[in-house]
Formats: sequence, structure tokens, C-alpha cells
Amino acid sequence: MKRENIQTAKIKTYHFLPNKYGRELLLDIGRVEMLNHYVRDSTLHQLSFYEILFIEQGKGIFSLDEHKMSISPGTIIFTSPGQVRHWDIEEVVKGYTLFFEKEFLHLFFSDHLFLYRFQYFHQYSRPAEMQMPETDFARCLKLVHTIEQEFSSLQNDSSHLIRAVLYQLLVVLNRYYANTYHLQSDTSVPADFYRFRALLEKEFTVHHDVLSYTKMLNISPVNLRKLCKQYSGLSAQQMIHQKLISEIKKALFYNKSAKEITYEFGFSDPSNFNRFFKKLTGSTPQQYKDQL
Repeated sequence: MKRENIQTAKIKTYHFLPNKYGRELLLDIGRVEMLNHYVRDSTLHQLSFYEILFIEQGKGIFSLDEHKMSISPGTIIFTSPGQVRHWDIEEVVKGYTLFFEKEFLHLFFSDHLFLYRFQYFHQYSRPAEMQMPETDFARCLKLVHTIEQEFSSLQNDSSHLIRAVLYQLLVVLNRYYANTYHLQSDTSVPADFYRFRALLEKEFTVHHDVLSYTKMLNISPVNLRKLCKQYSGLSAQQMIHQKLISEIKKALFYNKSAKEITYEFGFSDPSNFNRFFKKLTGSTPQQYKDQL
């Protein structure tokens, strides 16, 4: 399923175990209540893979980066690799966790932008969770149960069946998510927007300005701004800044110094970094660290 790697800092990282079943399978499924040292880990931690949580019972707060969300029956939570997580459980949580490496789908669909086409992953401006009505939640669980049943008796072609069901589940969830938050369906979103989101994940430490991305994407700054505003609710510059701030806060969790962050994230000097952070968050990096 996963292994735990205790790092020298405050945040643990859980990694995927691809050969748990004796063959490489880059997806797994489990019951939340059975994974005491992972799902119900109350310390700060992060995952190196994607996860979807289906809450059937329980109550509490789940924190993802800076966002706190209430969990209750019918809650579905989407997490992307590298997001800092924390559980504060009031009543025992039960349900399913479905987790996978991006290569599980990328290799099949030959599309490196594939997971960016779903509204709920790598989200900047909208919630990473949604509450579903009982009948709709049950519909999604039927697909989860199909995957679970296939894991109970794996065959040579199981990865193909599981991948097909997962794809169906992702699309169904994307429709509900888009409807919940009044978004356009992913089929109407131009590919340049996905290309920008994918590029931002790779280049944010080096490039902080819109013009650099438009040159790499070979589109005009005006077009990129319009795309970002229409499909994320943020400007392209705001998306860049939000990604930077999210990753910088994680570095502060690791107790990195202003000098280290300045070098790692491409700022000209520590004072420039301090000004940037205070302008975006309202506090200095040291004040933020003091609050942790």
C-alpha cells in the first residue's frame, strides 16, 4: 500500500508501494478505518501520489495545506501529491481511500495533461472536497466496490479493468464537482489552460512572471490571462503566486531559513523574498513560522 518515511523535519511523506501484490500495480484501495498509521495520522504529513477519500461515517476536520474542511457522511476529498495534510477526528471515520500514481493513467492514455483535465486535482482557488447527496454518493461507491472486488482476485488483465473503472469514476466525480461549484465541463476547456497548469507545477521555482510562461507556451499574455480568469477564477499571475506561497509555506514547515528559500525559489535576495511573502500573506515568514 504505502510506506512511511520519517523525514528530519516535521512533515512525514508517505510513498506508494507499487509491488505490494507481487506485480507492479500503481493503484490501491483500502478501508479508512483499517489504516491507522496513514489515513488517521494526526501529524502533519504529505503523500507522493493522488488520493480520493470517500467518507461513509465519521466527523471531524481535515486540513489540506491552508484549507480546513469539515468531514461527514457523503464527503469526498481530493488530494494531489505534495499537499500538507492533517486530521482532527471527532468521531471514528469510516469509508474508502482510493490512491494511485499518475503513471497508472498516463501510460494508458498517453496524455501527460490527463490528470489536469479534472477540476478537483491541483486546485488553486476552489475547495478540494464536495458533499454529495446519498443517492449520488452511492452511485460512486458502486464503482469503488467494483475496483475493490477486482483486488480480491487479481488476474493478468486486472489492471485494464481497474483503469477503465477508475476513468469512469473520475469523469463522474468531475461532473458532480463542476456542477457543485458552477464550473464548465472539462471538455470545453482549451488545452492551453491545462498546459499552463502542468508547466506551472514544474517551473514555479524558476519563473515567477506571466511573460515567461507565455513564451514557453507560445501564446499571448492576453490569451493566457483570459484563460486563467475564465477557468480558474484567478489571473495567471495570481495562480503563479498562489503556487509559490503554497510551496513556500511548506518549506517553512520544514524550518528552512529565508536564505535557503530565497535560493530554492529563485528570489534575488532574502529581503525581496520577505517582501513578497508579506505582501501575499500579511505576515513575515518568521511570523508565519512562529504561528506553526
